[in-house]
Amino acid sequence: MGEDIDRTEEDTLGFFDGHRRVYPLYESLLERLLRQHPQTRVRVQKSQISFYGRHMYACVSFLRPRRKAELPESYFVLTLGLPYPLSSDRVAAKTEPYPGRWTTHIVVSEPADLDGELFGWVEQAYQFAERK
Repeated sequence: MGEDIDRTEEDTLGFFDGHRRVYPLYESLLERLLRQHPQTRVRVQKSQISFYGRHMYACVSFLRPRRKAELPESYFVLTLGLPYPLSSDRVAAKTEPYPGRWTTHIVVSEPADLDGELFGWVEQAYQFAERK
């Protein structure tokens, strides 16, 4: 088990290579996700880090959901699967890949972004994924 944790940490550091300024934000996000849902499984891939309960409920990536000029210098994108279109100025982009499922992209660039509102949406995404 320790080997898996080390490998995941190594993979995560590799994922954030070139984006080190936001790595502490990711660590804060991960800590709170795991506190909220301790059974969460984390899968580090080349293009995203995915968070799973029964099914994937969120992921982190470096997607560019807006024009470069509209984005902060350092950020990551938290993507949530929700059953409805989220109406908030914090939403950078949203799509409905199939009826009743909305993929919502939120730019995270500073500690204040990791607030109760964001984790309320995370909770909704988790519960939605669990009902699939």
